[in-house]
Amino acid sequence: MANKKVAVIFGGRSGEHDISLRSAASIMEALEVKGYEVMPVGITRDGTWIAGGDPWQALQDKRRPHGCYQATINIDPLNPGFLLWAENGDGPNRFNFEAVDVIFPVLHGPFGEDGTVQGVLEMAGLPYVGAGVLASTVGMDKVLMKEVFAQNGLPVGNFLHFKSSNWAKAKESLMNQVAQKIDFPCFVKPANLGSSVGITKAYDRTQLNDGVEEALEYDEKVLVEANLSGKEIECSVLGDLEPKASVPGEIVPSNDFYDYHAKYIDDRSELIIPADLTDDQTERIKDLSVRAFQAIDCSGMARVDFFVDPYSNEIYINEINTIPGFTSISMYPKLWEASGITFNDLVEQLLEIAQKRQQRRSELKNSPPV
Repeated sequence: MANKKVAVIFGGRSGEHDISLRSAASIMEALEVKGYEVMPVGITRDGTWIAGGDPWQALQDKRRPHGCYQATINIDPLNPGFLLWAENGDGPNRFNFEAVDVIFPVLHGPFGEDGTVQGVLEMAGLPYVGAGVLASTVGMDKVLMKEVFAQNGLPVGNFLHFKSSNWAKAKESLMNQVAQKIDFPCFVKPANLGSSVGITKAYDRTQLNDGVEEALEYDEKVLVEANLSGKEIECSVLGDLEPKASVPGEIVPSNDFYDYHAKYIDDRSELIIPADLTDDQTERIKDLSVRAFQAIDCSGMARVDFFVDPYSNEIYINEINTIPGFTSISMYPKLWEASGITFNDLVEQLLEIAQKRQQRRSELKNSPPV
């Protein structure tokens, strides 16, 4: 599939903006090695799309230098690509059109991983890497995700959720519910965010209150879930109609839990690949990973996170990430490398899956029989 033009979209309006830049840099390098023409498309923190010049560096420097044009997706399936415009010095705006063959969204968190961008790409008829609108939305919303998992018989820990309006009206009652149904310590999370942004571990009511207030800075809906102790295991999934799972890996966090600091700043967290599990546990995790992937109707890629209780050996699904971290040292590609697929080959396989899915979908009828 080399010689195809791939637009890599990165940045975005979320707390995971910087993480997206790191992932995109690794993916663009792999695409260039494989012989693809790469079109970088950046989204600023305020939501402006830019292309031309070096959008990656522009976002890194938090400025838009000469040569970076404002961009938008052309929502016309007969002419898939981007419209670029900039002042040409003579008064009116100058428009250019850049056709592309496939899109690689590298957008973590809201306004990118939650189905919003995927919906625009569907309207444009552009093949794109990763989950569709439905799977992206469900995978992003931790509450919907856990409810779907539970309905499909997948093991999840105890949880409850509420919105900011509920918290404002009945804070004491909700804290009582947490104490009775979840107990302490517990985890408090924004329902729609990733990379452990806004997540706290609460050991008492005071910390619960502080944790909810912090989570509400990122989202209107909050998830409170039981503290599941044990091994933190991750497993990567790749594919579409017949997805497959990688070998599982274990994370030994340097902090109390695998928070943002432990993931991206402090390099003392340990990754063990493959994870130290029994053969039965390994196969169980791989099976649950594929089932979780299929439960939300996912496609392309996902990383599924687990806890393995050291005493009961029970396995619980924590969450699924439909656009996992994708640097050369991120867990998703490292697990596939341990399973026999190199980083560069993994990127190429994802492009192939995207195009095959788009071709299959394009053959569906969109009008009733005459």
